[in-house]
Amino acid sequence: MTRTFVSAATIIGITAGTLAGGAVGAAASEAPAQSAASTQRASVLAVNNLGLNVARAKNWQCFLTRSGFEPWEHNGLLGTDSWKAAQRLFNAQGFHGGTRLVVDGVVGPRTIKALQRFLNSYGFRLAVDGIVGDRTTAAFWEFNGVPVQDRRCV
Repeated sequence: MTRTFVSAATIIGITAGTLAGGAVGAAASEAPAQSAASTQRASVLAVNNLGLNVARAKNWQCFLTRSGFEPWEHNGLLGTDSWKAAQRLFNAQGFHGGTRLVVDGVVGPRTIKALQRFLNSYGFRLAVDGIVGDRTTAAFWEFNGVPVQDRRCV
């Protein structure tokens, strides 16, 4: 039985090496690592609601739209377009902390710091540390708690 498994792994490695144009030995040992990294990267960038449920994430998307920073999605899933809109808002309103954010839709520490500054402007008194802790997620949850009645955001 082990012999069959090794053979299947070898075939997968050879196939990956043939498709990638790499050496057979390297493809067999590197293919799983590359797949894992690609999967992780895709999941990190795909949706990041920072603790919001769908209804509250829609409220954030609607807030961005009403503020003039269209996220192009109003589905309650905060993907890269929603975060690009947020980054544009943070840059335009000066929440970037002195260095403009790269508008790439990635929710990294600088974007989190900008979100914390933004939430602090509404009185939340968060530490601006770029870490998504309990207080940051609670403030983001509370900020997005009021239902929005806007035909663009249904």
